[in-house]
Amino acid sequence: MKRMKRLFSFLEEEYRKKTRKSCALFQRASRYMVRGGSHSLRLWKPYPFFLTSASGSTVEDADGNRYIDYWQGHYANILGHNPELVRRKLLPYVKQGALHTGFEGSTQLELAEKIISRLEKTGLKIRFTTSGTLASTFAVMLAMGYTGRDFILKVGGGWHGSSPYLLKGVKYHPGRGFSLPDSAGLPEEFSQKIIITRFNDTEQLVDRFKKYGSKLACFILEPFIGVGGFLFSSREYLETARDLCDRYGVVLIFDEIISGFRFAATGLQKLYGISPDLSLFGKLIGGGQAVAAVVGRRKIMEACEKAGKEGRVLFEGGTFSAHEEYLRAGLVMIDYLEKNEEKVYPRIGQLAEELRRGIEKSFQAEGIRVVCTGRPNEVVGFSSFFMVNFPKKEFDYKYPEDVWNPDRSDVFLREEVLKLALLLQEVHVVHGGGCLSTAHTQEEIKRTIEAYAQVARTFKKFLKS
Repeated sequence: MKRMKRLFSFLEEEYRKKTRKSCALFQRASRYMVRGGSHSLRLWKPYPFFLTSASGSTVEDADGNRYIDYWQGHYANILGHNPELVRRKLLPYVKQGALHTGFEGSTQLELAEKIISRLEKTGLKIRFTTSGTLASTFAVMLAMGYTGRDFILKVGGGWHGSSPYLLKGVKYHPGRGFSLPDSAGLPEEFSQKIIITRFNDTEQLVDRFKKYGSKLACFILEPFIGVGGFLFSSREYLETARDLCDRYGVVLIFDEIISGFRFAATGLQKLYGISPDLSLFGKLIGGGQAVAAVVGRRKIMEACEKAGKEGRVLFEGGTFSAHEEYLRAGLVMIDYLEKNEEKVYPRIGQLAEELRRGIEKSFQAEGIRVVCTGRPNEVVGFSSFFMVNFPKKEFDYKYPEDVWNPDRSDVFLREEVLKLALLLQEVHVVHGGGCLSTAHTQEEIKRTIEAYAQVARTFKKFLKS
């Protein structure tokens, strides 16, 4: 522990030397803003750098440091930061006047048709909103309204935004796992009615349905779990989920905020051949703008339309829902991915695998065991994600518990120490890794692997001496 503290102190001191202007900005921000910013994941210790520009695969901070970025707008920027393609298409519209009006526009129709056609299923309807949190909240409300039930089943380690219906089982608590609420300010009743099951554990899922199936309004999960460790669902797990939901009359919700259009120009549901009742999309479908959506079976979605009738779900979207500029950006993005599917996904998937292998070999050379999650499975051919884990013993990463249990993985080393160490090498990551975009080059992958190699040498110096 002393060695780890010494290492972190060294990295912090070096980081402060490189980011003096960001430090001053953070001190100003801390006087007026909660914790000095607006999103917890952006506020690392001792303080975040402050952005001045972002283009393609890189970002620049107030001190002139340029970083290869694998955060890429919370994984939303598959074409890199501020892609010329999207900006060029938006420019004429912006010049005409793209500020908020509050009226319906035709672009929402085009984007709605595009998304639903890529899912290749008839009988679907869509409603747009502006964030994943709102989409997940409305999806749960739709499920409750449709079934008349109010229990929710979700997986431990599953993050669906700050929806009050789902703020349980996100954070791992030693000795308690993913069993606790994640936030104060929630009615106790909410927590009691959120049931947690283990991701990819088919046997436990069956048991949960046997015990709670008649009370459940919905089962919500990410077919590719994000915060939970960049792990794909097995086909068996999703097939079992579909069968159980049908048997017990439960609404199956796929949260594809991260996975939608990230592994192919569609949702993972199409690759698995499993149709949920409701789906959540976001990030990529906005092309860099604030767009999210709930897509689902007509019978469930039409609960929004029962104007003045009992049972109506008040899914009204929000002031900036279906903003024309936002949707135009999304339409450009989805159209590009659809037309270039055969070159986009294989390329970034192959570069990501080169990066994952390079990182593992770099640490192995220094006698430090590392396992990268995010690799594709038997269903998904290419994955552009990578997360660096430091296992404390030999095992395969299958569950979020493997990633977040400090007895199994060194969470502090991944989340805080590795972060600072890589920033000193001008590489920016979150959770030890992130995702690739089409803007990342072969040369940048090599530079990133060398950055991890340098970090591995530093870790060996401090932790094994």
